[in-house]
Amino acid sequence: MTPLTHTQDSTGDLAGPWSAVSCTDAELAARIQELEKEMRVLMWEQLQYIAEADHRAIHTDTTARSLPVWLQGLLNIDPRDAKTRVTVARNVEDRRTLYGETMPPDMPDTAAALSEGAIGLDHARVIVNGIRRLPDYARCHQVTEVEATLARYARTMSPRELEKLAERIRYLLDQDGAHRNEENQHEARELHYATARDGMTVIKAKLDRETGAKFAALIEPLAAPRPEIDGEKDPRTAGQRNADGFTALLDLALDHDGTPRTGGQRPQMTISINFDDLKQSLGFINEDGMPGTLNTERAITAQNARRIACDAEVLPIVLDGDSLPLDVGRAKRTAPTHIRTALLRRDGVCAFPGCDRPPGTPEAHHVQHWVDGGATDLDNMVMLCAHHHRTLHNQRWDITMHDGRPEFIPPPTVDPKRTPRPGGRALPAQHREHLRDLIPAPRDPAGES
Repeated sequence: MTPLTHTQDSTGDLAGPWSAVSCTDAELAARIQELEKEMRVLMWEQLQYIAEADHRAIHTDTTARSLPVWLQGLLNIDPRDAKTRVTVARNVEDRRTLYGETMPPDMPDTAAALSEGAIGLDHARVIVNGIRRLPDYARCHQVTEVEATLARYARTMSPRELEKLAERIRYLLDQDGAHRNEENQHEARELHYATARDGMTVIKAKLDRETGAKFAALIEPLAAPRPEIDGEKDPRTAGQRNADGFTALLDLALDHDGTPRTGGQRPQMTISINFDDLKQSLGFINEDGMPGTLNTERAITAQNARRIACDAEVLPIVLDGDSLPLDVGRAKRTAPTHIRTALLRRDGVCAFPGCDRPPGTPEAHHVQHWVDGGATDLDNMVMLCAHHHRTLHNQRWDITMHDGRPEFIPPPTVDPKRTPRPGGRALPAQHREHLRDLIPAPRDPAGES
């Protein structure tokens, strides 16, 4: 290996690793790889010294109560890192008998891979932990085979992937123990939620692996990044995407017929708000109206109450000026199943122009709002994904119906000319239009020969 060279300035002092600046991309990548290998080899050498320090109980001459604590102070590293180095060192050291004969390490394949720089300390930690978690009979009779297998795959796998493989091996060799672990996980399950002072809900959970797998399978597609639009990537953070996916998951649950009912009704979110505030036109901050109240006793703006009331089984309890119940939202404000089916057939998941939202939980939006007398029917509703539903309300897009299909009129801030944009259509409808000219016309029975 060629060491990284330094140049000298006019005073003869080292000027720095200028070769890193002058090398090609290929040389840069190769040197980074070489240095990683060198650092791994040096780590293996350090582990040999740590093992010797362990044999000498060098920490007893200090105030440290154990070798990991002594090493932590010596190297200024985290306790977990110090404990890992000591544990690995004890398994990969070159041992010697009382007569000076060299004995192979407890984990010879792992030691060999470390000494070659083929694997790092994290790989070795995974292997050591994987061996320690094997059942007693496997540690007695199959440890050599298991260690060799893990060390071999460690040369090509990341530590995280190697950890999954080690777990699979443990499940294979200790199925009873693995089942007990899963039962213990189920017993340790917990989920807590509370409302913070700012009104946000805080959720903390520990799920057993089965429940966790269900959760991941459901939320991952719902939390996927939105496709790029004109080269612009989804601006949401991973946390925001997960929160949006969780919201969609809740919508799916609320919309499911199997959701438990109370008093004959499905679970509902209620909003208490003054009728005039709900009808207030949205556009300027002073016209948003007084806030409403959710069933969690937390406030919600009139603007968001109006958006939420477009769809989902929300029960708006409209209050008069004395905050007394004035009316309860009509049940037919929410699009029934047959109308939602027709909307999905006409609009797809989202009718907004250019939307390529993955399948999720679309929301039925009233073109003329329900509180303004708009009907819950096909000619007054469009399907929108949650993102574009919020966009439409926040940016004040207008919608008109043309030949039974929605057209979206952007606000002046998006398009000063406010040119109408045709709404998207479900693919089956597009396919029928594309193939219409290819469908043979019915033959006239009189013209048959």
